[in-house]
Amino acid sequence: MLRRRRPHLAIPLVAALVAAGCAFGPPDEDETGAPPNLPTPTSTSVADGPPSVAATVITRGLDVPWGIAFLPDGSALVTERNTKRIVRVSADGASVTPVQTIDEAQPGGEGGLLGIAVSPDYETDGLVFIYYTTATDNRIARLKLGQAPEPIVTGIPKAGNHNGGRLAFGPDGYLYASTGDAGRRDLSQDLGTTAGKILRMTKEGQPAPGNPFPDSLVWSYGHRNVQGLAWDSEGRLYATEFGQSTWDEINLIEPGRNYGWPEVEGVGGHAEYVDPIQVWPTSESSCSGAAITGDVLVAACLRGTRVWLLPLADGELAGPAVAALVGEYGRLRAATTAPDGSIWISTSNRDGRGHAADDDDRILRLVVSGGGAGGLAQA
Repeated sequence: MLRRRRPHLAIPLVAALVAAGCAFGPPDEDETGAPPNLPTPTSTSVADGPPSVAATVITRGLDVPWGIAFLPDGSALVTERNTKRIVRVSADGASVTPVQTIDEAQPGGEGGLLGIAVSPDYETDGLVFIYYTTATDNRIARLKLGQAPEPIVTGIPKAGNHNGGRLAFGPDGYLYASTGDAGRRDLSQDLGTTAGKILRMTKEGQPAPGNPFPDSLVWSYGHRNVQGLAWDSEGRLYATEFGQSTWDEINLIEPGRNYGWPEVEGVGGHAEYVDPIQVWPTSESSCSGAAITGDVLVAACLRGTRVWLLPLADGELAGPAVAALVGEYGRLRAATTAPDGSIWISTSNRDGRGHAADDDDRILRLVVSGGGAGGLAQA
């Protein structure tokens, strides 16, 4: 089992603010009051020392892009939550081509067309996987582009918020999905439901071999609303998680473990629950997407309107988290590592909770330097 340190706080003022009784607003993406968009920034990066980013806008004019998944040719499939569209963005970001609309999806609140993942065997099976909200549930389906989706997991509880929705294939070749508690706290601790969990499955939607609970999709539980999944070079899984009113989290995910919600928010110090490796006050985070390049985890934050850069080593933080791009692009949602080692980030300023610029929503290409990420993508 990996050793675990108590989480680092993002800034030294946090403890003082909490002690003074300062209230932080709700952490979820339904938070309003994002700052106006600022001009495109000029970023610098260094080869050594703490991680930093250089950001470039490569795609404009999208509508609440929620998920990003790369095809073998380097282009990306992007879901739009509210339009229900899958679009194809060229590898350089210059062209956007509609692929199809998922008519079965029913947008509303935080629901709609959400996560997307491309089969690791796409060149032979042509399969794409999507997570979406219907009139009755959240579900996972597989499809070949242009064809009707085939549901493989249904009945995931839905609500106006806390729908989870991230999909990603792990290095083990199995499909992982994050779900929310659908506003019903008790579901997160209930192993008989798929709500408030991270799920692991085959391409047919069956429990993957080695899952910790017999005949169950559940990989980990006790989650409030996970929306980011990413693996490091050693195959360790990390997840971003929305807290309620005080702490948002980055967790190192281990099979069969209980992450504490609703009994614990942030660090609980209880042996039966896993403590996060990083917490932030909700006003500075509400991170949705997660991606890893080199040894740096990049978390894309909605309410916090920034990315957090976390240097990693052996399943722990190798140094303090670094905030970057603070307020420069508005609300940030998806984060996916591109084939060249850069990270694509989507904005979410047209979701009714931000301040949209004329060219929103956008996709940013981030090149991460320092913190163990050097030598990958070129700016």
